[in-house]
Amino acid sequence: MTTGKDGRIVKGIGGFYYVETQDGVLYECRARGIFRKDGKKPLVGDYVRIGIVDEEKKEGSVDELLPRRNALIRPEAANVDVALLVFACASPEPSLLLLDRFLVMLREQDVKCILIFNKDDLVSEERIRQLEEIYRGAEAEVRCISAKAGGTEEIMESIRGKTALLAGPSGVGKSTILNTLCPQAQMETGEISKKLKRGKHTTRHAELFRVAEDSYLCDTPGFTALSLGDMPEEDIRHFYPEFVPYEGQCRFRECSHTHEPGCAVREAVEAGAIHPERHRAYVALYEEQKNRKKY
Repeated sequence: MTTGKDGRIVKGIGGFYYVETQDGVLYECRARGIFRKDGKKPLVGDYVRIGIVDEEKKEGSVDELLPRRNALIRPEAANVDVALLVFACASPEPSLLLLDRFLVMLREQDVKCILIFNKDDLVSEERIRQLEEIYRGAEAEVRCISAKAGGTEEIMESIRGKTALLAGPSGVGKSTILNTLCPQAQMETGEISKKLKRGKHTTRHAELFRVAEDSYLCDTPGFTALSLGDMPEEDIRHFYPEFVPYEGQCRFRECSHTHEPGCAVREAVEAGAIHPERHRAYVALYEEQKNRKKY
């Protein structure tokens, strides 16, 4: 067995990792047992070093994980530069609490977010302005588009030279955005399906597609629920950029910004400096984490 080829994991399924090398060749690999022993798991987006088991069949082994910039747990992906977080303006109605959970997770990993509200042709201009207003202080770029009407051109420019994570609930138009930005996605999915000797898969696992030179789009499964895991409730406020100017100004030093009198954050909400929908979602997340079952 030869060693030393470097590549990137573009898909992981059924215990196999599909690694694209620098010369564009796709290898089907198993991970060495040392990863399980060390409590490590290869992720889509990981840069790896592989050994070649069978060059003709393009089979190999993942021998080494190269250094990561970051690693997301849900959805599972590594070395992400920017997240395209997709929700629908309507049909289905956006869950702002679910959206905030994801924003908190992304900020924890220091991943820039572009918040895309798709299907803007289904709602009024007033609703579009309202959605933009809610997230004006969230340090997330907000775009309202209709992917079916060709509203993805600016998105491509935003991800050029980057690895972008495409995430959001089911039914919001992620597939339309993926197919527009990466028409070859179905062909690449078919290539992996052929290696598996079975039909094409629905999106149940993250998958990385090359959309341009040094530009990648990581498609992920749609989600209906998302957990902040074991994040302490008192840490959540650090991931709300709108709260930062008011930290240290509350009457109580350990103010949770949920109910205490003399809370500078709550006063900012009442004054219109922080959108009430954002604060409402924050309080819900705070209570959720505070009351979670701890085993």
